[in-house]
This record gives sequence, structure tokens and C-alpha cells, in this order.
Amino acid sequence: MTTIFVPREHAPGERRVAATPDSVGRLLKAGLTVSVEPAAGAEAGFADDAYREAGADLVTDAAEGWAAADLVAVVGPPALEHATQLREGAALVGLLAPHRHLDVVRALAERKVTALALELVPRISRAQRMDALSSQANIAGYRAVILAAHLLEKQFPLSMTAAGTIRPATVVVLGAGVAGLQAIATARRLGAVVRANDIREAAKGEVESLGADFISIEADEAGEGAGGYAKEVGEDFLTRQRRILGEHLAQAHAVITTAFVPGRPAPTLVTREMVEEMPPRSVLIDLAAAEGGNCALTDGARTVEHGQVRVVGAPNLPATMPGEASTLYARNILELVSLLTADGELRIDAEDEVVAPALLTRDGEVAHAPTAELLDKEATR
Repeated sequence: MTTIFVPREHAPGERRVAATPDSVGRLLKAGLTVSVEPAAGAEAGFADDAYREAGADLVTDAAEGWAAADLVAVVGPPALEHATQLREGAALVGLLAPHRHLDVVRALAERKVTALALELVPRISRAQRMDALSSQANIAGYRAVILAAHLLEKQFPLSMTAAGTIRPATVVVLGAGVAGLQAIATARRLGAVVRANDIREAAKGEVESLGADFISIEADEAGEGAGGYAKEVGEDFLTRQRRILGEHLAQAHAVITTAFVPGRPAPTLVTREMVEEMPPRSVLIDLAAAEGGNCALTDGARTVEHGQVRVVGAPNLPATMPGEASTLYARNILELVSLLTADGELRIDAEDEVVAPALLTRDGEVAHAPTAELLDKEATR
């Protein structure tokens, strides 16, 4: 019988957990055994007693939990110490950010751990319920607008009173993926005038269906890559994009940036000069901060005040709504684990159309080619 271990997350500010009492109950019904580190779900509002009532074992020695498990489910990448505690042949699933944690990837390969990174799960119909990037981006997009509304010294909706009329706020959203579309929808619900841009021309219809204006950038190259993600574009396109976006940002009270290419530094869409042209007391929320940011001034660790504009690096907004974010993420984990197990036993099919792209390490090798290339480059420095 497969034993799954759910540890407490170690990263500063990470309040989510990879399993909830509800998902634990479903895992047990599938014939699996679940152990949980004490207080693993405390920050998300899930008490140890709730896990016990669901049927999980509470493991007071975290090192023992890591070492004894057949499969470990995490939210973010494990610390190097924890990666080395995994037994040989065990499995690990989570949002592993391999390009930022090469030392952990190397340790996982050396331990012959089968690691599956949820950010590498392909965006195909069969994998929709495992799409953790989308489930968490949906929350991030909503939270970004609420944060902008809180920080902005202006109300979002039009207000017509006997004392006069207050014009609505103008919000510009850069990137119309899941986070961007949720940001558009939320800003519109709050009454803002919304404009949005995405390098994928196919996003225009989705943007306009939510009541926002689409900012078009003429391009000689398509902006859509494999799996529906945006792809990296040339500097000529970025230069043209910045010029056109600069005109719109100069009228924006709030800007939400959400653009990133998986496994690569986020593209710089907003330059210092563009920020300097934004209206006084405006705010920019950068959801791509974990990948370096879409704004040249972004600092993922703090809010930057440049002139009269606040630039907020927001690398992990889902963790600020840990209960709901964990509930969605735990369901993503549940669906993936269901694919990886049968009759209570771990049976990983490396040829499966969902599993194969998500494999990070397997049989002592780094299975994800881009990560393997990064490790080779690091070794030759």
C-alpha cells in the first residue's frame, strides 16, 4: 500500500498545504495511506484534529515522514535537506520550480527520485483537473485587483453625486492567461475601465468577452507557444509593445502584470521610463515577480516607491488566501495521484501523455530536457 506524506511547507510566507482533510479522505478511499506533519495545514485553517478525523496519521518526526514515504506531496520545492531525506525510488509531486532550484533537482536525481513538477503538466483536456498553475493563477488574478484597489487612493467605480462626478479608475492588465482574465473580470466587477494586452492575438476574444478593451500589437511572429502558453518573442516585438503600452500606462491608475514564459525569466514589459510616465499615486502589481518581474523596478521582497508610483512585487499571492488556494491545489494533487496509482499501489507510466511531460527526474536522470541543459551549463562554469 502506497504511503503519502504531506509535510509542512518551509518557504517564508508559504501558508498553503498540499492536502486538506477532504482530499485525505478521498486518498484513503483510493486505498492509500496518508501521513501528515503536525501543523502542516494550520496556516490554511486546517487543524491537526481535522486530519486525524479524516484518517491521516500525524508524524511528529518530519525526517521520518520524508524517509518513509512512497510519495511526498508538496506545494513548493523542498529544501535541499528534505530532498536528500527521500528514500531511493520514492516519488515527489509539487510545484518544483526546477530552473530556480537546480541543487534540489540534482539531489533528487542522485536519490533516484521520480519527481513530477505540476507546472510541467500539459494543458490538454485530460489534464485540466491537475492544472495547478491555472487553479493558483485564478486566485492570484483576483487577489491582485483587490490589493490594487486597497492601495490605490482612488475608487474603482463611476460615482455620480450631488457634489459632483468621480470618474472610474482605469486598469491595464498585461497578460491574458488565467490570472490576467480573472484580474480583468474582477476589475470590471468593481466598476473600473479595463484595457488588456497579450502577445497571443487569440486572447482578444476572451478579453473583449469580459468587457475590456484589447490593446493590439502588430507582430510578424505568433506569440502562442506549446500547450497554449505564451512563448518568448524577439526584442523588436518587445520594443514595439513597450511603446504602445507606454501610451496606455500613462493613463492607468492601476496596472496588473501577469506575463511569464514557463521556465524562463519573465519578459520586461514595463521599463523605468514607462513607470515614470504613469499618473501620480498609481500602483503596479507584478504577479511575475518570482520570475524576475514584468517591470524593471520590481523587487519581489518589497514594495518599491518610484517617484509617486508604487510597484508591488507579488510572487505568491495565492498564499495570502491559503484556505481556498489549498483546497484547489489539493484537488490538483488528488487527481494527479489518482493517475499515478492503481489499487493502492504506485504505478507511474512514463509513457502517459500527462505524466511524460511532467517528469522532472526519473531513474537517476533529469528527464526534463530544459532543466538538464541548465544543469550542464552550470557544471561547465
